Amino acid sequence: MIEITYFQLILFITVLWIIIRFAVAIKKRAFSVKRELKLLLVYVCIVVICRFVYFGFHLEDGKIPTLKVGFDDDIHDMISIIPFYFLVDRYDGWKMNIIGNIAMFIPVGIVWPICFSKLDTIRKNILAGAGFTLFIEVTQLFCIGRHTDVDDLILNTSGVAIGVCIVFLIRRMQKKE
Repeated sequence: MIEITYFQLILFITVLWIIIRFAVAIKKRAFSVKRELKLLLVYVCIVVICRFVYFGFHLEDGKIPTLKVGFDDDIHDMISIIPFYFLVDRYDGWKMNIIGNIAMFIPVGIVWPICFSKLDTIRKNILAGAGFTLFIEVTQLFCIGRHTDVDDLILNTSGVAIGVCIVFLIRRMQKKE
C-alpha cells in the first residue's frame, strides 16, 4: 500500500500540467498567455475534483486524509453497478452526495466548451465529461476506501450536462442579440 498526500498529488498534477503545456507550446511554436489563462480553469477543475474524489471529505486531525493506493481484501465492496442502489439503500448522506456529485462537475461543463474549440456541441461535451468521469471511477478501483459507483458516473455526467447547457444557452442568447 502507498499513501499519498493531497499536496503530493497536486504537485504531481502541476508538474505534469507544466510539462504538457510546454510540450504543446514547443510543438505548435506558439504561446498565448490568454489561452494559458483560460486553460488554468481546466487545471483548477481537475485539482478541486481530485480533492473530493480521491481524499476523504472530512478532515482528520484538521488535515486532509491521505490517499491509500492498493487493493482492499474484497473488491466487490468497492464496486456498485446497480444504479441508485448504493445511494438510497446504504448511505445516510445520499441527498448531499447527489447534490455534491452534480455540483462538482457543473464547472467542468462550463469550462471545457470555453477552452476546447473541438468540443463544439452539447453531445461532444457530455461524452467528454462522461469519459472523464469514467476515468475517475476506474482509477478509484486502486484507492483503498474509495468506491467505484455507477451513480457517480450518472450524477457527474449530469453535472457536466447542466454546465454545458448553461454555456450553450448563453451562446444562443448572445447570437440573438
